[in-house]
Amino acid sequence: MSGQPGEIYFEFTVVGALVKVAALDPATATEVVVMGPVTASRADLERLAAQKLRARLARDAGETR
Repeated sequence: MSGQPGEIYFEFTVVGALVKVAALDPATATEVVVMGPVTASRADLERLAAQKLRARLARDAGETR
């Protein structure tokens, strides 16, 4: 996968009274998922998923193997 630096793909799936939001970094193929109520705004859920993805990428970048 490839993408522009900072680019994030989002996928929204309604599961009953919840929305599952997957955020994907195309450059690293790293994906995180958050869940929220269907009454939450799309922007809020997107922002939460993006923050979680950035935290995951930062954590992964700090790892040494």
